[in-house]
Amino acid sequence: MVKDTLGSKEAQEGYLHRTYAESLREFGAPLALERCGGWLLKRAIPQTDDYDAMGCYPLFACEDWSKLHLDLAQLQDELISVSLVTDPFGEFDSEYLRECFPDVFKPFKQHFVIDLEQPLEVHPHHQRNVRKASPVVQVERCIEPLQFLDDWIDLYQALIDRHNITGVAAFSRASFQRQLSVPGISAFRAVENGVTAGMLLWYEQGSRAYYHLGAYSNRGYEVGASFALFDYAIRYFCSRQLKWLNLGAGAGAGNSDSGLARFKQGWSNGVRTAYFCGRIFNREKYERLAAGVNTSYFPAYRLGEFN
Repeated sequence: MVKDTLGSKEAQEGYLHRTYAESLREFGAPLALERCGGWLLKRAIPQTDDYDAMGCYPLFACEDWSKLHLDLAQLQDELISVSLVTDPFGEFDSEYLRECFPDVFKPFKQHFVIDLEQPLEVHPHHQRNVRKASPVVQVERCIEPLQFLDDWIDLYQALIDRHNITGVAAFSRASFQRQLSVPGISAFRAVENGVTAGMLLWYEQGSRAYYHLGAYSNRGYEVGASFALFDYAIRYFCSRQLKWLNLGAGAGAGNSDSGLARFKQGWSNGVRTAYFCGRIFNREKYERLAAGVNTSYFPAYRLGEFN
């Protein structure tokens, strides 16, 4: 078991910050794990007086992974089950996670990452598109991200409509208002003739930055604003002397060969695994809730919850 090396300053940034957990309160009440420094969302189970919990979307991060088992033990009498997706940069070993989550522990997604201390060879296709987009859009870092909340909402609504996004990822305006206020956020926007064509949101945590979300207008797609934005963001974080960037995974569960995966792979020089973990605290109640449900989904009694 390896102890995470994040310090107190980093514990107040990005996915580790209370404000990010608060941004998801529509899906559960933020539940602080005091020992490890992470957050869960405590959820009422429909038609019961019981509760379960899930990790914050898209990743569960914590300050000290070596103490996660202590926090889970404290939840034994409070929850039916817990599920989460681990930070691919979490400093733990697999045996420790198996002990923490004896019911479900499996690779979930491969995240494309950039080791900023190694040479970065961007795919030639991406380089060409950066050169093509750069004369059309100007990219800037948003010093006050909340000033661009309306622009971001419009862009993200277009993304929801384009891809029929539902569930946790269909964030509300109130959720985004909080997300744009989280310490450690970096927002970038691509502008053409004063009009926002695309935006990226990232979170910094210590020596790492995590790509959170991106969205584009129809014009942004036409001119390849995503290439100009990612190129700018990567250069910005290099100037910050960070060690790692997490670009996230492709669309869908498992190893995806989606266009999104190929896009991210074209910037990256490595991969890291995020694991899906689940634990049943009250097996008798869990089996009663899941009776008659034949699925690998966990928890089984919430099958289809985000459809």
